[in-house]
Amino acid sequence: MKATLDFLLNGERVSLAGEDASRTVLAWLRESRRLVGTKEGCAEGDCGACTAVVAELAADGSLRYLPVNTCILCLGALEGRELLTVEALKRGAALHPVQQEMVDCHGSQCGFCTPGFVMALYARFKSPAPMPVADAIAGNLCRCTGYRPIVEAGERAQAQAGSAAERAEDADRAARLAALPRGAALIESAGRQFFIPATSEELGAFLAKHPDATLLAGGTDVGLWITKQHRDFARIAYTGRIADLKFVREGARALEVGGAVTYAEAEAALAGLHPDIAELLRRLGAVQVRSTGTLAGNIANGSPIGDSMPVLLALDAEVLLPSRNVKLSEFYTGYRRNVMRPGEFIVGVRIPRLPKGARFGVYKLTKRFDQDISAVCAAFCVNGGEARFGFGGMAATPARAKGAEQAWFKDIDAACAALAEDFKPLSDQRASSWYRLTAAQGLLRKFHAGRSARELLLLK
Repeated sequence: MKATLDFLLNGERVSLAGEDASRTVLAWLRESRRLVGTKEGCAEGDCGACTAVVAELAADGSLRYLPVNTCILCLGALEGRELLTVEALKRGAALHPVQQEMVDCHGSQCGFCTPGFVMALYARFKSPAPMPVADAIAGNLCRCTGYRPIVEAGERAQAQAGSAAERAEDADRAARLAALPRGAALIESAGRQFFIPATSEELGAFLAKHPDATLLAGGTDVGLWITKQHRDFARIAYTGRIADLKFVREGARALEVGGAVTYAEAEAALAGLHPDIAELLRRLGAVQVRSTGTLAGNIANGSPIGDSMPVLLALDAEVLLPSRNVKLSEFYTGYRRNVMRPGEFIVGVRIPRLPKGARFGVYKLTKRFDQDISAVCAAFCVNGGEARFGFGGMAATPARAKGAEQAWFKDIDAACAALAEDFKPLSDQRASSWYRLTAAQGLLRKFHAGRSARELLLLK
């Protein structure tokens, strides 16, 4: 087992020993490397000012370029990858096409957010199947320019992608990434340990010895514990390099998603379950969040407003643990508490496919369309004489509305009335108790009326 953290930074080979691997990448870049083009705005993955790009080798040997929020990404997550910052894009005296188009289209005013936009657009520039520009920059906020010139810059730059020079650069990068040392790593610093297993067996052995270790997947929640709560962790076990937890298995009856699979990696398979799920995923965080966050991490964290759980509850998903499987509807025991025993971890999630003829719908209510946490998220599935309604934002845990499910087959008024017995939601900064209950009843009526989330969006 190696004791160093090995990755590439803007083409430079980096090998760190004795470094605090739980430190954020942003802090390391600015304080240790003086690469200050990457900015800190919110320190919670919301504004995109800190966006950089991670390049990694996929299982098939191809290169992937992923925009990431460095403000909540732990340094240890760079193991075996390359980090590209805005300083790396300029080629001699010439700007990269994304940078040049930002200049030509007047896509910057104060400039604080500009490096993050450039890197988000660079990740799109390097994608073989680029998403719409508006989706690519949904995780980046600008308070002075307005987005039209930035969108125009992204579209004009994309027309210059795929050159021979770009392909040669990719081939060289892939070779350098393949040459990095492999295997498990244990990074120790000031009495703290950051363990990077290569297999689930190694993870299991570490957790058996250290059941108090904090599991880290994408860090989209744990990162905030570091930046906002200023928590220190004696031991962290990072799942992002565990190859046997990186599976996506598409069966005739169910889809299985491994515990280390990111939303970006699972997006196509999950979207294939139903068009409403595809629409929900487009609004789940932003591309930076989906590049690192995992379905298993969202489940394990157990936030009452996690957007994936209502869908999984409505589909009757199972959580796969090392020696047993648990229905998600039976997984939570209280606020951010679950049935996992010390040393257990999520191997994967099994999601049944919709039976032929089943009705299904997903709805997400937020104050703004992109990059926002739900006030209420609801998913409904009705198949013959069975109904399953999953809700987020309505209780201390994501939960099914058992009373409304039973009353559904009587009439819609009875089902809506039953929701008031199923849930007594709290009031907070996102929504009042009254709003949440009234909105949940309204969503149930919309589903009853046969209106999809996409149809409702088009009506606005």
